[in-house]
Amino acid sequence: MPDPAIFPWFVVITHALTVFFMLMLARSGIEVLASFPKMYWNDGCPPGREWARFSTKMYGADSRRPWVSLDEEEAWNPVIAMPGRKNLGLGRHWHFMTVHFWIATGIVYIAMVFTSGRWHFLIPTEWSVVPDAIEAVGTYLQFELPAKLPGEPYNAVQKLTYFAVVFLLAPLQIITGAAMSPSVLARFPWYGKLFGGKQGARSIHFIGLCAFAGFVVIHTAMVIIHGLPLGFAKIVLGHETADRSLAVAIGTIALAAIVLIHVLLTVFARLRPRTAQHLLGVVVAPFEGVLSRLFTSRQRYTRADISEYHRVNGYPPVDPEYERMAADDFADYRLPVGGRVANPVSLSLAELRELGWATQICNHNCIQGWNSIAEWGGVPLERLVDLVSPDPDVTHVVFYAMDDKGLTEGEGRYGYFYEAVPIFLARHTQSLLALEMNGAPLPIEHGAPVRVRFETQLGYKMVKWIKAVEFVDDVSTIGLGQGGYREDQLYYANAAGI
Repeated sequence: MPDPAIFPWFVVITHALTVFFMLMLARSGIEVLASFPKMYWNDGCPPGREWARFSTKMYGADSRRPWVSLDEEEAWNPVIAMPGRKNLGLGRHWHFMTVHFWIATGIVYIAMVFTSGRWHFLIPTEWSVVPDAIEAVGTYLQFELPAKLPGEPYNAVQKLTYFAVVFLLAPLQIITGAAMSPSVLARFPWYGKLFGGKQGARSIHFIGLCAFAGFVVIHTAMVIIHGLPLGFAKIVLGHETADRSLAVAIGTIALAAIVLIHVLLTVFARLRPRTAQHLLGVVVAPFEGVLSRLFTSRQRYTRADISEYHRVNGYPPVDPEYERMAADDFADYRLPVGGRVANPVSLSLAELRELGWATQICNHNCIQGWNSIAEWGGVPLERLVDLVSPDPDVTHVVFYAMDDKGLTEGEGRYGYFYEAVPIFLARHTQSLLALEMNGAPLPIEHGAPVRVRFETQLGYKMVKWIKAVEFVDDVSTIGLGQGGYREDQLYYANAAGI
């Protein structure tokens, strides 16, 4: 049995790293939450039926004034959000980059706990620890300190709490996080159902964040109550008998350094967002790319699953040409498809339908966090790819939209919307050029006359109001060169599988 008075180096180091990473995960998670500050238990997210709302903004399904989901976004302060002020793209970058290192830290910690024998101090092996923990809570409530378990560094309630945090709460955060990935949900629809759907997983994930926050507050208070110098001696220098003054000094400096690094990283992300996007993408992009390549959609929802309300993101085009076509039910609409292809074409809606037809009931996942289930009807994208016969060196398919974001979105952003996706996604199961939604012609607000569906990706890759399609071998010369309008303007990731 390890000496309970000694806290080995791996405990000291992983504890410090966990403090840093958990603060980063919490702040970046709050940035993600700010984009859709409402919590639901059921998929579909009908306005007004959220169980929690962290915003004064109110929008209804029957609102007379048109609204889009980005109108619900909040601009929270960088003190609490990472990096704050409507920076969802960078917030997600920080969150997904950090989770890699947090999980790696946890794996090292667990491995060392078992190889060193310290698991005896964390994992209860007798049911008697439960009544002992209840008795310890009662002792605390009498403003007294309960005794440690015989031969162990913790009392019973501490042991149960640490076990729950390490072996229950942390894994719960990981598995509920995975249940919000569009690629995971598309490939394994049953997985999301374990949590009642994506919104159930999202709500549990948020409650887990609150539980971690509560643990940190109570844990810090207990360290102070038990004696701050003693606590620093154990967790900083690794022994109860270590120099407590030195431990307090080192611990204080370490905490100050963590705060300072957070401040510097926040300032860096806000002043150099493009650099932050690229640097963080070094860690995040390969994982998302592999996820997008390996996972294909296997969704088979029923009509009974279709959501009663489907949010809209993005206002329709406002130029006179689009309005003229819409007034004429897009009778003279044609879709030009070209670029590095052997057979460029320009197709009417009727000619598109002749390529083949498919319907699918799938789960739409917006990057903001909401989702809805709908039936889409249209042309399997693979049919169009086969028709035009792309050159062997084609890497991406670019979808250009008719909406000028300078007119429909503003906020300092400009240019026509577009997105580029890897060519392999165009051949994935359920990749679709949609012309219908829920058995009717595609509504204007949802992308009429044509939008694209990639069911393993987030919604911003599914371009609406498509004007043209181009097959290319390089995306660096299109727009600002990041592979899409949201990537250009809001620093989103080019891969959108999580």
